[in-house]
Amino acid sequence: MEPIAVIRSDFPTKFGIPRQSGIVKELRADIIFSPQYRNADALRGLEGFTHLWIIWEFSEAKRSTWSPTVRPPRLGGNTRMGVFATRSPFRPNPIGLSCVRIEGIDFDTPDGPVIHVSGADLMSGTPIYDIKPYIPYTDSHPDAKAGFTDAVEFSTLTVVMPQEVQKKMPAGKVASLIGILEQDPRPHYQDDPDRIYGFSFAGFEVHFRVEGKTLFVTGVDRMS
Repeated sequence: MEPIAVIRSDFPTKFGIPRQSGIVKELRADIIFSPQYRNADALRGLEGFTHLWIIWEFSEAKRSTWSPTVRPPRLGGNTRMGVFATRSPFRPNPIGLSCVRIEGIDFDTPDGPVIHVSGADLMSGTPIYDIKPYIPYTDSHPDAKAGFTDAVEFSTLTVVMPQEVQKKMPAGKVASLIGILEQDPRPHYQDDPDRIYGFSFAGFEVHFRVEGKTLFVTGVDRMS
């Protein structure tokens, strides 16, 4: 197999990326096809769908060996579960699967046809092996059970971002950043209220600390 495209997103590194697709709906990204696949006919009919499945590679998680068990973040990173019962990136084959919303398709760009999506959980430059339309009557299962994740309380953080900090960022990126921070991007086994964390997003270095259930943005600096 070979990649057919890459994702172009606001995440140059892994830290800060939502742990599942669709959690932060405000996040925008573009699917940029490889030159040999920049054919408008290949997207004929796609405009009638609202969502896509993206099959991609955990390109930053390749390993020469694999483990039958992993530590899911939803369990605090301390409990081991079978790798095939999780969505961990550390798998025998580092393949990811994400469902995103189609925000539009631009057929007239220097990069050929570009698919604009929202809700993506991919680092910029991630190789994409295939895209397939999401079909509700087969892909949606409202009565499905979610295994051990059903027993884990899911809560978000309250984000405190001063106005003077928000003004440093483009207005269109603030809601996305708040959505990311609400999900608590820290490793789940870390809980030091004095520690300052940082990650890159949309051309900025974002710094924050967490105390209890509140996340305080301490600074936003444009990357050089």
